[in-house]
Amino acid sequence: MSIAHGRLAVPAFSASSHRHPFRLRHGRFLTAVAKQTTKATPCPPEDGAQISSPSSTSFSFPALHSLSSNQKDQISLYVRTLLQWNQRMNLTAVTEEREVMSRHVEDSLAILPPLRRSYLAHCCSSSPCDGLNVVDVGSGAGLPGLILAIACPNWKVTLLESMKKRCLFLEHIVALTGLSNVQILCERAENVGQSIDYRELFDVAVARAVAEMRTLAEYCLPLVRVGGLFIAAKGSDPQEEVKSAGKAIQLMGASIIELCTVESHSPKGQRTTVICLKDRATPKRFPRHPGIPTKSPL
Repeated sequence: MSIAHGRLAVPAFSASSHRHPFRLRHGRFLTAVAKQTTKATPCPPEDGAQISSPSSTSFSFPALHSLSSNQKDQISLYVRTLLQWNQRMNLTAVTEEREVMSRHVEDSLAILPPLRRSYLAHCCSSSPCDGLNVVDVGSGAGLPGLILAIACPNWKVTLLESMKKRCLFLEHIVALTGLSNVQILCERAENVGQSIDYRELFDVAVARAVAEMRTLAEYCLPLVRVGGLFIAAKGSDPQEEVKSAGKAIQLMGASIIELCTVESHSPKGQRTTVICLKDRATPKRFPRHPGIPTKSPL
């Protein structure tokens, strides 16, 4: 696991290493992070609280059945730690363990079937989805990226999050669960998308509960390689939002290939996975400067 904060990430990588973002980061970056965050300390559980045994977590949800016992233990640790930290910082509005499992964990895993199906059909039909390089844009509490990293240990997953406090939680939970296939990048998507170290690097970009599609396309698609996928987890009826984002998606060099309805324990009972295929390079002027994609969507 590695963590890079702010503008430290971009100038520190050489051009020759930008295609291998998971090799370099440990000592140099953790030292730099420690200097930047001397006033910010990880939020421990409340005094006297203990993280309970992972064996008591419910795994009755169908999407969880295929996980190994070790993966289930990792998810249990994630759920309990999320709820512990949530007592001191705003990570989720959900406060019950079972609801975290159904509303967040299972919802994140629901992305996997359409992701794999679309990737095999459009991006790499001759081989399975092994070794994918995935970025979770606006990862927040690690949803869906951290859950995908647990479920797919042979994938390389970058959790891109701009808020330092959330990155501290992500750093803590990655260390606690022992994940070795995760990188945490504490920076704005607009800056990362203009960096030669990350621009058009990833096979797949995913995002859940981050922004409307017009803005999200500008955040995510500059990070996706030509021939890769951008996958947005949306609500039960995103058709108008998706339609209005058509121009932005095309400007970023992509097209919508599928809107896939997935079962969910969300209030409306289902969610929609929007899948875009990137078929040409994103123009260099995108993404625009930080804040502009939100204030002036394409």
